[in-house]
Order: sequence, then structure tokens, then C-alpha cells
Amino acid sequence: MDQKWNEGQPIYRQLRNLVVTMILEQVLRDGDILPSVRNVAAEYQLNPLTVLKGYQELVDEGLIEKRRGRGMFVNDGAHAMLLKAERQRFINKEWPEIVLTIGRLNLDIKELLVRAKSIRSTKDSGNSD
Repeated sequence: MDQKWNEGQPIYRQLRNLVVTMILEQVLRDGDILPSVRNVAAEYQLNPLTVLKGYQELVDEGLIEKRRGRGMFVNDGAHAMLLKAERQRFINKEWPEIVLTIGRLNLDIKELLVRAKSIRSTKDSGNSD
């Protein structure tokens, strides 16, 4: 993966968000082992302490666990927990802004739903290869 770091947010936080995205997209599944701190540090040319700090946030959130001498693993239920939290965040923060934008632009809801279905079916057919 070619990762571009954003100057506006600490790298450890961006790394944490990258792992969260991988769990949500099920690139990493419940029970999977995460790449080692050393491997991630080498791959992304980061200080191992930065990687460790990002992983520690995930441990603190209950998404991954350290197994002494074995590595870090995605906790059972991490995907479900993240999905629930992301849905709630979307409904509470993003959706109200989207609704206001739809009204402000006087967009047709039926047309938007047709376009959404088209986008989704295009995405789904692209993932089946």
C-alpha cells in the first residue's frame, strides 16, 4: 500500500484510522493478526514508537489485543462494533448535512436513489473480479 500522510493529523492517528478502515472493509477480520510494529515501521518509513502509539489506541478502544510473544490480533466483534459506531456517527453528523444540502440544491430524492443504486451496483460488480 502506498500511504500518503496528511500534515493536519498526527501520523499515529492516521495509522489507527487506516487499520479501522481495513477492519470495516474486512481486509482485516476478527481474529486476524496485524502486521508487526517493525514491519509497518519499515514499510511506511515510520518510527516504531509512532506505529506502537497507533496500535495502542486500537488496544485502548478494545478493537485489537496484544498477545505476549505472538503479536497483535483483531478482537472478536471488532467489525460489528466499528460498523455500529460508524453508522451512528454518519446518522448523527453527516446525514443532517447531506439532508440540508439536498434541500438547498433542490435535488430530487428519487433521482438520487436511482443514482445511488447505480453507483452501488457498479462498485459491487467491480469487487466481484
